[in-house]
Amino acid sequence: MAAYKVKQHSQSTTMKFNHLIQINDPLNPLIDSLTRDQVWRGLVMRAEAPKLFMPHLDDCRLSDKSLDSVRRELRYGGLVIVDKVIYLAQIQVLYEVPAQGEIPASRMSMTIEEPQEGVLFVRFEYDDGQTETAGSEEAFYNEFRRSAYQEADIDTVRIIRELTARGALH
Repeated sequence: MAAYKVKQHSQSTTMKFNHLIQINDPLNPLIDSLTRDQVWRGLVMRAEAPKLFMPHLDDCRLSDKSLDSVRRELRYGGLVIVDKVIYLAQIQVLYEVPAQGEIPASRMSMTIEEPQEGVLFVRFEYDDGQTETAGSEEAFYNEFRRSAYQEADIDTVRIIRELTARGALH
């Protein structure tokens, strides 16, 4: 299993959170390098075939699919979430969840960064649109959410690597 370098940044007064996962590390020959296109295809696959990445998801239906976006209806048991995924080709996948029922509006993005040629990172950014008061119970739960998001994002990169190794992203 590959080691993942994660850099974390968060603000304590809101549920805004971002972190970087390094994809290619020229100094570590044990990690197979991925191309920007392979990473991009994997991020799009996460949006359009999310059950590969989220085993707890019961169903996903796509609609209004175009080159730059897709609408999704996600079912988790009795919970249904409708969102829109926007693509900025080879750069970013942005998930927008409008307010619905008891679910507040939120956003999540995955952005491919390449600070130097061949050195790829993916930045995962979350914003649930909510604010929290320092020391509140919500702040306590947000720390668990941040940790869960980070683990899910590490799994996303692991699955992209597996799909690439099987030839599913060529």
